[in-house]
Amino acid sequence: MRSVGLKVLKNKLSEYVRLAAGGETVLVTDRDRVVAELVPPQTGRSPFLADALLAEAVREGWLTPAALRADGPPPRKPVAAFRDVIADLQQARDDR
Repeated sequence: MRSVGLKVLKNKLSEYVRLAAGGETVLVTDRDRVVAELVPPQTGRSPFLADALLAEAVREGWLTPAALRADGPPPRKPVAAFRDVIADLQQARDDR
């Protein structure tokens, strides 16, 4: 575990973020008082921001995941039978 003051953190932020990404906790201090922590990502967290934001939305309850996982779009029910569509098309052509 390391500690760093705000001024140094500001100047070397990427270095301390790399340390946190590597598994180390970094305490951020302001006038010798701990004000924040840079910690490694939680295990199981997706490395992609969009996935993390979606997971947070589900945890907070303002987004509900789908009940069933589908491999593609849901099956469509035809509006009319193919032969009926062809018959209507033929009738429209004959009316010209």
